Amino acid sequence: MAAVATLRTAPIGTVDVLREIEALLDRVHTGDVCGGPAAATALGEVERVISRLQAVRLSLVAEADRSGVAAGSGLTGTSAWLAVSTRRDGGQAARDVRLATALDNGLPATREALAAGDVSTDHAQVIATATAQLPDGLSQQERAAIETDLVRRAKLVDPGTLRKEGRRILSVTERSQAEVDAHEDRVLRTEEDAAVAKTRLTWHHNGDGTTTGHFTVPTLAASILAKTVQQIASPRRFAQQAARAATAAGAGTPAAVQAATWDAFRAADGDWAHRYGKAFVELLEHLPTDALSGKVAATVLVTIDHDQLMAGVGAAHLDTGQDLSAGEARRLACNAGIVPAVLGGRSVPLDLGRQERFFTEAQRVALATTYDTCAAEACDRPYAWSELHHEDPWASGGRTDLALAVPLCGHHHRRVHDPHYAHRIDTNHRGRKSVIFALRT
Repeated sequence: MAAVATLRTAPIGTVDVLREIEALLDRVHTGDVCGGPAAATALGEVERVISRLQAVRLSLVAEADRSGVAAGSGLTGTSAWLAVSTRRDGGQAARDVRLATALDNGLPATREALAAGDVSTDHAQVIATATAQLPDGLSQQERAAIETDLVRRAKLVDPGTLRKEGRRILSVTERSQAEVDAHEDRVLRTEEDAAVAKTRLTWHHNGDGTTTGHFTVPTLAASILAKTVQQIASPRRFAQQAARAATAAGAGTPAAVQAATWDAFRAADGDWAHRYGKAFVELLEHLPTDALSGKVAATVLVTIDHDQLMAGVGAAHLDTGQDLSAGEARRLACNAGIVPAVLGGRSVPLDLGRQERFFTEAQRVALATTYDTCAAEACDRPYAWSELHHEDPWASGGRTDLALAVPLCGHHHRRVHDPHYAHRIDTNHRGRKSVIFALRT
């Protein structure tokens, strides 16, 4: 009988293997990949290798979490340790730890597919989220069947499509249509509530005439904004404007006009961020406010001397606390959503006595010529943020007259009605009121 020899390869340490991969990468030369099919094949292999390396990475993260590596470093947890060790963003590090522990604790099919390079980490994250959202009461067999089906689909579709299918993944089990619909509805509502909870808008005045902002909003709202901005900055609209400009400049023949148009279009085409920014500005300057219950509270009030406005020189003042040139004020005066309060302009009835319970838009505009901040002493909140308080309470027979209006920010308006505080209202020679508060003893 012939003897069969079995060769066993000694295991190689993880670090040694990774160093060998690095050495091989030094030998990669992409210039030998010619033609579409070859490039597609090469890119597919790159994606597979990246996924396999990500699987190794997540396995190491899971092992570090199990062994409590962070405890020995004095850091607050595995996420902080990972962020420091890999110089990654803290939020991304936390997401990596959550995915690593999810794969390690109950997603064997997903872990295996990722290790084989058949799915990406984005797919794995979708699967982890979808399985975590499954309702209670499912058997282990049902959960395994759901994960297996999600992995199968992940090999065929992109993560966005997989996410949509994951909301209806209960259809894999023997559940009724009503149960599948109810689960999808619950998942969507949970996502929507989480999106609203994460909604933020911040801005910072840079001190050079620009403001930088950041927002996080539900995807639906962002889609509406993106679609509107893209319509304003659309290539067709830009091309039409460029054609009119070329014609007005006397470009000559129709062919010359067309050439000049496309030259202008190509020159601007590479800076889409700038074009979208200008479109966003145009959108903000034309926001309709006539349907709002408090139109002027959501409208920029521009106060400027009449002579300066006509001359186009000097400075105008906004009720939000900023200044701008008279020329810019003249331009804004033509737009919707801008109310010019021109000193010296025609008057509007502003004293309403007991006819009206609330102060009117015209009264708010008139007060913008007197106030640029809250009337509370030492408060610098802009007038635009204020609410109009009756100096003589309406409930006690007070009148809704301009001379009795006191603009207060929300904080100080609540304090005026707080029984723990006393307040005094002083009026100067220009009719501007100042509210002084004192804690009652």
